[in-house]
Amino acid sequence: MPDALRLALGTLTVLRVPPPRHVTPRVAGRAMVLAPPVGALVGVAAAVVLDVVRLVGGHRGPSPLVDLLGAVLAVTALALLTRGLHLDGLADTADALGVKGVDDAVRERRLAAMRAPDVGAFGLAAVVLVVAVQCSALALCASEGSGTAALVWACVVGRLAVTWCCTPAVPSARPDGLGAAVAGTVPVVAAAVTTVAVLVGVALLAAVDGGAGVTVALVVAALAGTAAALVVLRRCVTRLGGITGDVLGAVVEVTSAVVLVVAALALGLR
Repeated sequence: MPDALRLALGTLTVLRVPPPRHVTPRVAGRAMVLAPPVGALVGVAAAVVLDVVRLVGGHRGPSPLVDLLGAVLAVTALALLTRGLHLDGLADTADALGVKGVDDAVRERRLAAMRAPDVGAFGLAAVVLVVAVQCSALALCASEGSGTAALVWACVVGRLAVTWCCTPAVPSARPDGLGAAVAGTVPVVAAAVTTVAVLVGVALLAAVDGGAGVTVALVVAALAGTAAALVVLRRCVTRLGGITGDVLGAVVEVTSAVVLVVAALALGLR
């Protein structure tokens, strides 16, 4: 197994894979380019949970409560498949951004808050709200008959945002850690090619799951999710000085939530 794949799977999923033999900037960059396919992998696995619950619980007909249960269990499956690392990153990032001030000393306090083992009020609120949004939006997508496509797409776009976070324009907030290992390692050309491949993938996914209407809904959702990722990234670069592993996790969760919300609204307007 190539080192880049080992690093991508070992970092972004719960799968037990041999550690990479060498972690060079080139290997790290390739691993981050593989983030969207890894997102598709965990998205498909979670979508199976959603579909099984809807199949078993919906034998008497469509049920909003069954859709909600399936969505909650699917989001839970995602957390298990990623060891909860993205949610942990969201909590730590929210706690760090909650520290007030503008000077360098405050920046160090923010980074220290991010390293703290406990979760503060900002982190707890962020996780509860984002997970609630993800579950409710996914339930709405499922009720429109496109829960599988929306969930897989949200997972892919969330990881595509990570790929762009690792391009040369984005610095690392610290000289150590995952952020330092992957910051600036993905060439812009590689990120752009990955984006094109992802867009082709959504066209195929939507064709299987509902046609042109679903395609438009998912593309619009991707644009909204990307915009949300840029807002989070800009805030973190301004207040923290760059990315960390926790920031990447926060980007994944926020982007996925926005994709699901916009997809649910767009699918409802078809």
